[in-house]
Amino acid sequence: MLPFDHVKKSNTKDNLWLYILSLLKKGEIYGWEIPPLIEKNFGFKPGRITPYRALYRLEEDGFVKSAMKERRRVYQITEKGKKELEKAKNFYQEILDNLK
Repeated sequence: MLPFDHVKKSNTKDNLWLYILSLLKKGEIYGWEIPPLIEKNFGFKPGRITPYRALYRLEEDGFVKSAMKERRRVYQITEKGKKELEKAKNFYQEILDNLK
């Protein structure tokens, strides 16, 4: 794998939680809406099951919460999730600043 390909993979599919929290920060979302939104907003297509596994883990760790709405599960970011997303954004900004 070429260096750029590795960077791209590790900063997209391997860190899917970052994109999920970013989408949820804009408002609540049904789980099935997440894969097409990731593709539309971030330019890559996650696996079919991976977003659900990431959501489950995020909820288990308290970064998102879910509720049933119209017989479907809808997800929201929590304050803990917002703080974690902000930490990630600051981390990436620090890397970008140091790469100049």
